[in-house]
Amino acid sequence: MTDADPTARNRLDEEESPYLRQHADNPVNWQPWDDAALDAAAERDVPIFLSVGYSACHWCHVMEEESFEDDEIAALLNENFVPIKVDREERPDLDSIYQTICQAVSGRGGWPLSVWLTPDGRPFYVGTYFPNEPKRGQPGFGDLLENIAESWSDEEDRREMDRRADQWTDAIEGELESVPDPGEAPGEDLLETAADAAVRSADREHGGFGTGQKFPQAGRVHLLLRAADRAERDGDDEAADEYREVATEALSAMAEGGLFDHVGGGFHRYTVDREWVVPHFEKMLYDEAEISRAMLAGYQVAGDERYATAARRTFEFVERELTHPEGGFYSTLDAQSDGEEGKFYVWTPDQIREAVAGGDWGGADADADADTAADLFCDRYGVTESGNFEGETVLTVSESIPSLADEYELSEREVERTLEDARERVFDARAERVRPRRDEKVLAGWNGLMISALAEGALVLDDDRYADLAADALGFVRDKLWNAAEGRLSRRFKDGDVAIEGYLEDYAFLARGALNCYEATGDPDHLDFALDLADAVVAEFWDAEAGTIYFTPERGEELVARPQEPHDQSTPSSLGVAADTLLALAEFTPDDEFAEVAERVLETRGREIRSNPLQHASLALAADRYARGSLEITVVADDLPESWRADLADRYLPTRLLSRRPPTDDELSTWLDGLDLAETPPIWAERGRTDGEPTVYVCREFACSPPETDLAAALDWADERA
Repeated sequence: MTDADPTARNRLDEEESPYLRQHADNPVNWQPWDDAALDAAAERDVPIFLSVGYSACHWCHVMEEESFEDDEIAALLNENFVPIKVDREERPDLDSIYQTICQAVSGRGGWPLSVWLTPDGRPFYVGTYFPNEPKRGQPGFGDLLENIAESWSDEEDRREMDRRADQWTDAIEGELESVPDPGEAPGEDLLETAADAAVRSADREHGGFGTGQKFPQAGRVHLLLRAADRAERDGDDEAADEYREVATEALSAMAEGGLFDHVGGGFHRYTVDREWVVPHFEKMLYDEAEISRAMLAGYQVAGDERYATAARRTFEFVERELTHPEGGFYSTLDAQSDGEEGKFYVWTPDQIREAVAGGDWGGADADADADTAADLFCDRYGVTESGNFEGETVLTVSESIPSLADEYELSEREVERTLEDARERVFDARAERVRPRRDEKVLAGWNGLMISALAEGALVLDDDRYADLAADALGFVRDKLWNAAEGRLSRRFKDGDVAIEGYLEDYAFLARGALNCYEATGDPDHLDFALDLADAVVAEFWDAEAGTIYFTPERGEELVARPQEPHDQSTPSSLGVAADTLLALAEFTPDDEFAEVAERVLETRGREIRSNPLQHASLALAADRYARGSLEITVVADDLPESWRADLADRYLPTRLLSRRPPTDDELSTWLDGLDLAETPPIWAERGRTDGEPTVYVCREFACSPPETDLAAALDWADERA
């Protein structure tokens, strides 16, 4: 190697990704994924070792400490490979490609993802975490590196590696690029099929789905709640009750178990146990968004205040700890602090007593003294001497308010007030601990998810603060990451640096967020941005011949495959969100292009959606909107009357499309000019005020209510025809 060789040193100090910069001091000569690194692998004729992870990943930190900080391991990597580090949050396209073959070969995926590639990017060996020394049937990482290097140098072994690389690349292309033969888009019966599948997969003892580790699965909750609403309207009360129960069991488990941070708000990634007790402690922006949206829907359906509280406190957490000073949202909080996973979040009884004790405990109006408050808190949240996590306790709701009131001979109101006072003191005490690291990337797509959740929160919780937060974030992303002249969106902002071509999830999630922001605020600029993003989706990601919307733009980097994302994973399917958002936005366009694109996608994926709706939850929700149509609520008014806000907050309205328009034709003309619309879209056309009063029109499937000055009456009209 020469000084001119980029692989002669660790280049990650030039990167903005916090995850990559965490590895900038490793003795491994890490490279970013760029032309310089790829060209160096070809010139040196050595394999690429690709390591994919993210800032909050626990096992990524473990593998770094065990292997990437080891001088002998580093020497093996530097001499025999071009080691490349990738932040999967910045490059989900690369992660998707190589996770696909990892799951196909090993039956599982995850992070860190470890892949050995030929210099032209074809994989020939793959795994996830490898221990430094052989353990539980896994080879030691150093031994593995030596074996692969020796095989690469052997002519016959290398031919076998090349054959495997061809086979695996063909498999990746088949999995990610193949498009099913088109059929019919799923019909109205899909919702019942999906809900029945969700019931079969449900853990009726502990809540949620499956009998192992518990993940949020927000898409399944939405399918169940929507199916319950439909079944109830159809007179099938038994099915409605079952669907609703499974959904609320999942929501209750998430709101009361260890997934939720009962001190500071917000949700962790998943729990490692079936009972929802011990989480994987990282906090991801997309979970705060998607779980909160599910909680809001559950609150409207069940009226359970626990769900509204979980959403509110999650929004408070995001505002407090994940918000950029100018308005965008940061990506993650680490699972570790002070070198230990979960240390920031777990408690002993003595720590609770110390946090709650001291000072004037509430003055003359106090409901309890400090000792009683600490005991109440420990009983409520299950804090014991033995603990539930390595001798300490992850807080879970362990006793009900009524039972505590009986036990302590206090009123329920007194118990609630005392617990809240204690929680605030525990929160203050926790603030003195070493905090988890924060990944301060602002990602366009993840911000779109959070904007949608906050906009929905503004309507369901009737609180304009959340709409303001959503609008500020949307403005930040639009200002920093959107190139209006070229109609292009970048994915990542970090400390003034903008990088990476946007992927479908960035455009689709942000378009939905902008549309939802328009619904919550009535600001046509948000609708304009949503339409611009949708235009870009069609222009850059839609392939009319294949009948699909790809994950990467047509002009994007050429990789071993061009992926699609039909399945819901830790985030919703970008293909499903794109189809659903195009269907909604089609109501504001003069032609049928958006609707036709969405219809083709649903026809292309129709058989797959019907055969496995849970794996395709977002596409199934889009298919339901296509089959039933949006519930169009066109409000002709400057502002929503207070009584209307209450109606919108109280009613669960799946496929709702809240369309705001100004009351006069002159104002509407100004809107049309700003939106570059040559004619008034049907959702606004010939819909004026009645007697100068705020007026609403509710429509579905080309049938509309008469103009009403009472929103409740208009919604009742729609209910009768549902």
